[in-house]
Amino acid sequence: MSLFITSLNSGSNGNCYYIGNESEAVLIDAGISCRETEKRMNRIGLSMNSVKAIFVSHEHHDHITGVPGISKKYQLPVYITDDTFQSSKIPIEKHLIRSFNSYQPISIGRLLITAFPKFHDAVNPHSFMISGNDINIGVFTDIGAACSHVIKHFKQCHVAFLESNYCEDMLSKSSYPEFLKRRISGDNGHLSNAQALELFLKHRSSQLSHLILSHLSKNNNTMKLVETIFTEHAGNTEIIVASRYKETPVYCIDKKHEQIIPRKKIKSNQLQLSLFS
Repeated sequence: MSLFITSLNSGSNGNCYYIGNESEAVLIDAGISCRETEKRMNRIGLSMNSVKAIFVSHEHHDHITGVPGISKKYQLPVYITDDTFQSSKIPIEKHLIRSFNSYQPISIGRLLITAFPKFHDAVNPHSFMISGNDINIGVFTDIGAACSHVIKHFKQCHVAFLESNYCEDMLSKSSYPEFLKRRISGDNGHLSNAQALELFLKHRSSQLSHLILSHLSKNNNTMKLVETIFTEHAGNTEIIVASRYKETPVYCIDKKHEQIIPRKKIKSNQLQLSLFS
């Protein structure tokens, strides 16, 4: 039994991550339109029929833009804290709103989703651990500093989506106003490449098979730079850099091995187990 994961988009222009098993899945954030989400899932052989819920990390537009449309069209419940919902003002149908609290696991079929607090400049921001089939997938983006909650869960991951937002040198030399530089680099902003690397080197476990570097800045980072920095220290961990313009392949994760699923082999939401036997 495996989990299937992909980044549908990752960056300040929109964030959306898919994690599921052979019968159900969740979206962590939905920061791109319903149409674009469908298009990207279709290109890699995934179906919205698999998606059973959306989880919202915080109220910033690049994490919620697609939530109303996707939720309404597919009648998907949206798990969102009360404070985040009030701050976001997104029009979700009342019967689809589900509140959650830190460290109260939520079952979506055979998936278990646990939210935990993080540092970010939002009213009540959370990161998530998605568990199933004895596999832990962590989503760690929009984090100003790696607090104890983040470290605790990162240590447990088989796969992690980890923010590596900016190069400190590029940001310092950029044309951004000083207040924005301070906001990005502050404890409630984003993780730099150096901070993300420190978290990876100090707290990864031997079971971390894949690290998906996420939420890269358009102006103060490059995919090539991030790939180079982390590959040098990767060891047995596969390094993947998520794009702000397109989806990653679908990765099949289990505790013994992984493989990238060829697009043509995924016909629908029923991801055949025979492919991985």
